[in-house]
Amino acid sequence: MTLFIPGPVGRLEAKLWSPPSGEAPLAAAVVCHPHPLFGGTMDNNVVFRVARGLQHAGLAVLRFNFRGAGASEGVHDGNGGEEGDVRAALDYLEREFPGLPLWAAGFSFGSRTVASLARTEPRIARVALIALPSKAFDCTFVREVRQPTFILLAEHDEFGTPRDFDERIGPLGNNFERDVIEGVEHFFRGQTPELERRVQAWARRSLQHT
Repeated sequence: MTLFIPGPVGRLEAKLWSPPSGEAPLAAAVVCHPHPLFGGTMDNNVVFRVARGLQHAGLAVLRFNFRGAGASEGVHDGNGGEEGDVRAALDYLEREFPGLPLWAAGFSFGSRTVASLARTEPRIARVALIALPSKAFDCTFVREVRQPTFILLAEHDEFGTPRDFDERIGPLGNNFERDVIEGVEHFFRGQTPELERRVQAWARRSLQHT
């Protein structure tokens, strides 16, 4: 279902999925897309696969376009403004699914935005960070995330390999689960079904511990 939700600088275009089983969702997640100035939208293939993995684990999933992307109003900020867009998405999920745990996931720029917000947003119960661009941007603040967090990296990611991640961010707390898909670059070409499978498996494990 395509819809618009109110954002800090105008309407945000979004798509909401319910669990395919028709059963009530066990949690509700927002999934954030890569950098809008480089063509990133909610229809990105990795974002789609992450969302579907969460959906098939039993979650309601909201993808949306950041300000200035797709049919969303406003212009790209890039200095933290997009965190307000994620908060608006969480507001929507909180209204639509009162009482459900709220999760946040993101790919690339979206993962960095989610990680930054999670430090100060207590409504986010769990976090999934896909291809965090640790070489291209300062992502050291990820260490401050306290929620249970799944980090999925691409072995040959030009924006931050697993080695780049380890060198720049260092040891992580016990709340982090780190995984790597081998033989792929930033967009996981040829391995997006595997990406979806791992996200779904993590989500199912997580739901067993909530």
